[in-house]
Amino acid sequence: DVQLQASGGGLVQAGGSLRLSCAASGFTFDDYAVGWFRQAPGKELEAVSCISSGDGSTYYADSVKGRFTISSDNAKNTAYLQMNSLRPEDTALYYCAAGRLATADPDEYDYWGQGTLVTVSS
Repeated sequence: DVQLQASGGGLVQAGGSLRLSCAASGFTFDDYAVGWFRQAPGKELEAVSCISSGDGSTYYADSVKGRFTISSDNAKNTAYLQMNSLRPEDTALYYCAAGRLATADPDEYDYWGQGTLVTVSS
């Protein structure tokens, strides 16, 4: 079975850090790009960051540039999202997804994790 397991969310104060993990199984992780998306209450799904499977090129939403870092460890079939200098507006349910193309378009992703909640207090 294909699975993406997102973890690492929690409650943190503004200015703090969290590292989200996305563990994959059931498919050839090396062949897939990984994207992180988030959805805050009452808001639409937003692309946060993605990393390609080939050259490791990355994309970041303007709102997280310089604060978040995406990475991928193919040996562990796991992708990460290091989040620093967190702000209350980063509060959301964070999802990881895997697809053939590293893109901010969620429709391009084939597999999705269940989401992990990040809450940033002011």
